[in-house]
Amino acid sequence: MSLFTVVFYVKTNGEQPAKDFLESLDKKTRAKTVSMIVLLQENGNELREPYSKYLSEGIFELRAKAGTGITRILYFFYYDRHIILTNGFIKKTQKTPRSETDKAKRYRKDYLERKGRENEQQI
Repeated sequence: MSLFTVVFYVKTNGEQPAKDFLESLDKKTRAKTVSMIVLLQENGNELREPYSKYLSEGIFELRAKAGTGITRILYFFYYDRHIILTNGFIKKTQKTPRSETDKAKRYRKDYLERKGRENEQQI
């Protein structure tokens, strides 16, 4: 079985919110979160709870816990076994903050629109 390709969403200004989030974590929490990304890369859309959960409108959350730190990275699937990591946060409440989900949806919409324009230019 071939691996999925995991990439960071890149904003038009070059920022990579999920990558920036990962780099902001302490060493232990980052290591645990990266191990969950590897698990996602290996299992893709077969990965289920407690590791991954569907939220809404094509957005999923990848769950990692290291000590008392609980991290979430939001992502979506794209053609040809691609997984796009959009943004991440430290979970402080029982429910995923709507602002984080809304951000992931905006990033997904932007990504799809830009990819569509790239494909039109190649025709």
